[in-house]
Amino acid sequence: MYGKSRVSVLIKQEGTEQFAAYFCVTIVDKKIVMDKKSLINFEASEYCPVRNVIARLGDKWSILTLTTLKVNGKLRFSDIQRTIGDVSQRMLTVTLRAMEADGIISREIHAEVPPRVEYELTELGESLYPHLQALIDWATENIDTIMVGRNNL
Repeated sequence: MYGKSRVSVLIKQEGTEQFAAYFCVTIVDKKIVMDKKSLINFEASEYCPVRNVIARLGDKWSILTLTTLKVNGKLRFSDIQRTIGDVSQRMLTVTLRAMEADGIISREIHAEVPPRVEYELTELGESLYPHLQALIDWATENIDTIMVGRNNL
C-alpha cells in the first residue's frame, strides 16, 4: 500500500509512562516516512499525559488548593476551606482526595480526640507549583485585557 496513512503507534521513552500517539506517514518504496509536520493527536486515551494531568488539575479548586497550601504550608481541612472561601465541603474533599491519589499532596492524620488531619504539598506538588505560578503571574498581568474582551461580547 502506497500513499498517506494514519498509523497508531505506542511510544515508550525510557523512564516515562507509555502514551498513544497518531502520526501521518507516507509509504514510499515500502518504507514508512514520517511527515515532519505531524503533530501528536490528543485523542482520549489513558496514555495521553496532557489530557490525563490537565483533567485532574485544570479545575479552579485544584489550582486554588495548591496555591493555598504553597503559600500557607501545612493546613487543616477547615483552614483550606476558609482560605478559598467559596468551595463546598464536598468539592474540597473530592479535590484533596484526587490530589492525594496523584501524590501531589500528602495527608497526615494525628491520633488525637478529635482526630486532626493536615494537608501539605509533597515534593511532586512543590515541583508543579512554579508552573502554576507562571500561570498565576500571566493571569494577573493580563486580567484587564481579558475583562475588556469579555465585556465587549
